[in-house]
Amino acid sequence: MLHGYPRPQLQRAQWTSLNGPWNFCFDDEGCDNCPTADGQWAHQIIVPYPPEAKASGIFDRGFHKVCWYQREFDAPPGEGRVILHFGAVDYAARVWVNGQMVVAHEGGHTPFSADITEALRDTGPQVVTVRVEDDPHELNKPRGKQDWQLEPHSIWYPRTTGIWQTVWLERVGTTFVDKIRWTPRLEGFQIGFEARIKGPTTPSMRLELVLKHGERLLAHDEYRVVDGEVDRFVVLSDPGIDDFRNELLWSPERPTLLDATIRLMDGDKVLDEVQSYTALRSANVMRDRFMLNGRPYVLRMVLDQGYWPDTLLAAPSDEALRHDVELAKAMGFNGVRKHQKIEDPRYLYWADKLGLMVWEEMPSAYRFTRSAIKRTIREWTEAIDRDYSHPCIIVWVPFNESWGVPELPSVQAHQHAVQALYHLTKTLDQTRAVIGNDGWESTATDIIGIHDYDSNLEHIRQRYGPEVETEQLFDRRRPGGRILTLDGYPHKGQPIMLTEFGGITFQKQAEEGVKKIWGYTEVKDEEMFAHLYEQLLDTVINTALFSGFCYTQFADTFQEANGLLHADRTPKIPLERIAAVTSRSRTYIPGGV
Repeated sequence: MLHGYPRPQLQRAQWTSLNGPWNFCFDDEGCDNCPTADGQWAHQIIVPYPPEAKASGIFDRGFHKVCWYQREFDAPPGEGRVILHFGAVDYAARVWVNGQMVVAHEGGHTPFSADITEALRDTGPQVVTVRVEDDPHELNKPRGKQDWQLEPHSIWYPRTTGIWQTVWLERVGTTFVDKIRWTPRLEGFQIGFEARIKGPTTPSMRLELVLKHGERLLAHDEYRVVDGEVDRFVVLSDPGIDDFRNELLWSPERPTLLDATIRLMDGDKVLDEVQSYTALRSANVMRDRFMLNGRPYVLRMVLDQGYWPDTLLAAPSDEALRHDVELAKAMGFNGVRKHQKIEDPRYLYWADKLGLMVWEEMPSAYRFTRSAIKRTIREWTEAIDRDYSHPCIIVWVPFNESWGVPELPSVQAHQHAVQALYHLTKTLDQTRAVIGNDGWESTATDIIGIHDYDSNLEHIRQRYGPEVETEQLFDRRRPGGRILTLDGYPHKGQPIMLTEFGGITFQKQAEEGVKKIWGYTEVKDEEMFAHLYEQLLDTVINTALFSGFCYTQFADTFQEANGLLHADRTPKIPLERIAAVTSRSRTYIPGGV
């Protein structure tokens, strides 16, 4: 069961988890009203695990379009407002409290909440009811790696329906801090701070901000609340020299977090108090290199699907999320590409705290329709809003391998969709790099990402070696049979990264319930696996063209058995041996990093 505050960067002292047993039923008739009004529920489910997951107690992976949840709860005592939060519900949800509808939300990977104060009874237990609609066959909604066939095939995995992140309650004051946002600006040793206040305000209302590094006080400021908002830059004392600066900068090697206490005040009265954190760091591209904190930095990443055998998209526990971050670092990686998943905020918290960079990628829809694009834009906007303040996130990826825009080279509307999402992302966040479409067929992008699963080392050298001019690479090479950049979008000096490669399949025995394993290159024993990994990594690391790489993949995921770890996160070869290769320095670096 997940523990830990579900919204790590805006925490209050008191909150109540509603995870645990709920009443549950499938509704294959698709009723608009709860089909169990008589109180006779077919099942009990363990939230937040989806009904397809073994840990939920249901373990039904059949086709079900609609399901219902219900449970009783006690309202937190006190005055003010009571807010009901849902971390993620796949796909469209309607929520009632004591028979009164309080919120509706569409989008399977982003949070939503409702002020349920007016729906609460004066005494006795309260009842929350949730209707979820998630058509298993619909391909024009963002669904990521969830299979539309009954049995998972190729690179697609079991579906995740309904509630799959924490459901929780908190009581707040009549006026409270609703949102905060942090924006580091390294060049001025500044941190942007934004707060949005909900509820009635007064002319005397102010916000107090205390920012610390450990016990060291960095800032203690007060700002007047104007029109329910505070927008300021906190200017820190710049030590000047790098050695001293580095003590305050966030990086995978030194993940320095700055703790924040935020108090909403009216006179001497504290209306609200929240805990948060931020970090001082920059992440951008300059010419042909990725830059971290103003210095060239080689990205050594691993592709992470974010699935678990018994809980699917939902994490088994907060400890499991932390362990995944620790394992990635133990294998020598400094970042992960979270593939086709908006990950649980608790994972991002551990990545912030322990020092692991994250590429966040939008789960794809697979048909190009007006509905698909509108849904993608809405949910992607919500994802950026949720995760903007996490220092671990360094790159946004709205599209992958032209999924959802299958005629990208020839249909202008598909090109416009990628360009629109790229520019929308840059509008919402001007501080990070954006890859419009990762893998091939690039248009608007800050990084050229290439997917190439050829395990022939000589082919890799011939394709990307020092004798290959970049013009030749983009005009003539076709890894995966795809052009790398579209006409009218030549390479303009952006960093080039091998963002999917490897995919070496090795499995001692098939995972329970998996009938046939799948991968790109199969080997028969541990030594062959280790040897091929070492050769591939050595070749890619010493290819000066690449300013970073992302190996496929972190762990076996159902039939896709090409992980460095088994599905249960046990390593296929010693972690130390993996790390020794992953973190290897280049033997020849023409022109620098």
